[in-house]
Amino acid sequence: MADFAQNGIIGTLHNLRNRSTDELESELVQYSAETPMSLLLPCLYSELEGPAMGPIVDELAKIPYLSEIIIGLDRANEHQFEAAKRFFDRLPQNHVVLWNDGTRLRHVDAALHAEGIAPTEPGKGRNVWYCLGYFLASGKSRAIALHDCDILTYDRSMPARLLYPLAHPSFHYQFCKGYYYRAAHGKLNGRVFRLLVIPLIRALKTVLGRVEYLDYMGSFRYALSGEFSMRKEVVTSLRFPSDWGLEIGTLSEMYRNCNLNRICQVDIADAYDHKHQIISEDDRLNGLHRMAMDICKAFVRKLAVEGIVISSSMLRSLKACYYRTALDVVDHYHNDAVMSGLNLDRHQEEATVELFSRVIVAAGDAFLNHPDESPFIHNWSRVTSAIPQVYDMLLGAVEADNR
Repeated sequence: MADFAQNGIIGTLHNLRNRSTDELESELVQYSAETPMSLLLPCLYSELEGPAMGPIVDELAKIPYLSEIIIGLDRANEHQFEAAKRFFDRLPQNHVVLWNDGTRLRHVDAALHAEGIAPTEPGKGRNVWYCLGYFLASGKSRAIALHDCDILTYDRSMPARLLYPLAHPSFHYQFCKGYYYRAAHGKLNGRVFRLLVIPLIRALKTVLGRVEYLDYMGSFRYALSGEFSMRKEVVTSLRFPSDWGLEIGTLSEMYRNCNLNRICQVDIADAYDHKHQIISEDDRLNGLHRMAMDICKAFVRKLAVEGIVISSSMLRSLKACYYRTALDVVDHYHNDAVMSGLNLDRHQEEATVELFSRVIVAAGDAFLNHPDESPFIHNWSRVTSAIPQVYDMLLGAVEADNR
């Protein structure tokens, strides 16, 4: 995106259009001697049969600086796992496929369950968590990037731009978040970030006053992007939710564990498109309804951790403030879309805002009614303390599956 503002409390690395991907990769090859780099791909088997994954692998095969590619595979039977291994065989880099539904990794999971430290919810969070465990166990790299596997507008500049801030010897960043804008087929997308996260953060600032955590979260240009990178030293202490709050939870953990000067965001794409969720207005367990609920719960839990008292009266004020703020945001996005020649259904946007305003109260009530809920997956420091041999167990299971 064409701007150069540094208007948040974290660093922003823009794409000022003077560097080619080949140039960036040439430097990354040099930096990889000091900072070996890995890439993590959390995917469903169904995504291997979709339109995005084949072109993604074609691009990945051209990358010269990666030490390792770790693929986390969910919802695959044995036949599909073998097909997945053949699918990724054309990658020239070292790579492994973690078959999360396979017998060997299930045995590892059972050992963790016996200690009460296994992820309890299936999904992307669990998949990423096990892949990060393998990343720590293999010890091949000092930095890792992650991106989604349904990106229809993918090119290999994405991992290069995600990893460059961590690998450059004079930058000293520990965590980097990717950003971009979402549009496709003449339509402005990214509804949950535009209509929920942005106005919710502004409303929280109005209701609660200045809270540094909200300044921090408001600094991210796309807090819900699934693309980020981090150095190995911050991975062991990372706790994050297993649900749709993964992205908000990861940013919150970095706020807690890192100096703000060690956190940045980077422009990784001119445009970005991937699969879209339905709203599911009447079904709170699916679609954007479920996503919004998990994100709001992640915010509420984090504010409570920061010492903010959550009450029913606070939630009512927040709902009212959010609703009015969000309608103003709809106005701005409508004008933005018109000026850029994009479509935006104003009625549907405002109906989505009405749904999200109800979700905010529901998420707060869920927190108040279930104060003992433990939503975070345990960090790998805790796991290795409980089961010192867990890295050997993971390595053994993955290596045996990938023979």
